[in-house]
Amino acid sequence: MSETTADGQPMTERAKLTFWFVALLLLIILPTLNVLPGEESWLYVSDFTLNRFGKFLSFAILALGLDLIWGYTGILSLGHGVFFGIGAYCIGMHLMLTIGTESVYGSNLPDFMVWNQVKELPFFWRPFYSFPAAVLGAILVPILCALVFGFLAFRSRIKGVYFAIITQAVALSAWLVFNRNETNLGGTNGLTDFKQILGFRLSEPGTQRVLYIITVLALGGAYFLCRWIVRSRTGKVLLAIRDSEQRVLFSGYSPSTYKLFVFVVSAGLAGLAGMLYAPQVGIITPAQIGVLPSLEMVIWVAVGGRGTLVGAIIGAVGVNFARSILTNYFPELWPFFLGGLFIAVVLVFPDGLVGLASRLNIESVRKTMGLGKHSATSEGVQP
Repeated sequence: MSETTADGQPMTERAKLTFWFVALLLLIILPTLNVLPGEESWLYVSDFTLNRFGKFLSFAILALGLDLIWGYTGILSLGHGVFFGIGAYCIGMHLMLTIGTESVYGSNLPDFMVWNQVKELPFFWRPFYSFPAAVLGAILVPILCALVFGFLAFRSRIKGVYFAIITQAVALSAWLVFNRNETNLGGTNGLTDFKQILGFRLSEPGTQRVLYIITVLALGGAYFLCRWIVRSRTGKVLLAIRDSEQRVLFSGYSPSTYKLFVFVVSAGLAGLAGMLYAPQVGIITPAQIGVLPSLEMVIWVAVGGRGTLVGAIIGAVGVNFARSILTNYFPELWPFFLGGLFIAVVLVFPDGLVGLASRLNIESVRKTMGLGKHSATSEGVQP
């Protein structure tokens, strides 16, 4: 679904790139203006609001990856919360190790290990003393998990609702594993009480603003990566798989190879999102990687408009912004609102907010030109 100008005309490629480049700069520059105390203006954004919005943008990175595999390839994954959680836990393990003697018990071991009477740091924690290892792990471990799982699933030609059920089962299994104290990952409390990153205190507003800028840049990179993929020859094959996998197979292509590729890319983006999420929020628990979070991620993409990268970003930011408001004033109403929103997407605007806006834009152009539905179609304007 292509972007249009105010008069309903399609935007050129240069105009689109310019628009998104300017939007990216505004996301970086405006919230960081006027940060001196006592000099607030209408441009000023509080540290709390900026931190919250940075969390929403990290969710948008995950939504882009999910839209890539669901919206463009037609593969519904209900387990992307696992990849997100792995990325968050990888960076969280590094942050826990940097606490050192600032912990409650003054031990070099994380507090929950002291509680559980763990005498020595588990071997799989040791690589995360290194920040580069933690960053690479946050992206590569989800990619490796997706590669193994996707290879087995797609090689067995599991697709459709069966793939969705299996990924949901994986999310439930991961949730159970991460909840166990025996795994030495914090149990139900997860990883929390982060103090610093690369020597910079996470409690400092300047550190949080830098993390926000990094998140914006990562979102821009993720968007242009996904845009490059969907506009390439590979992207055309992905769309063909979504519309008719059998025809792709008969055309001499291997659908499983392309599905594995997009599944791996999607998992890597989810891991990146988790890595950016944990330092900004200050906690990661198993509750954020189970079945329900994975279902909510699908709703983000559906609300924004699957098959449109912009829609994935809008859906992730919009739904989570609504959640932050409703849970603040009416916490008990959020599940009902989320369920009602999903029903509305299915019944009223199945193409999401972007699709709804596009239809309204086309209708306004018809009215301006004085064309009815039949005449507009005959003139080449698609209904």
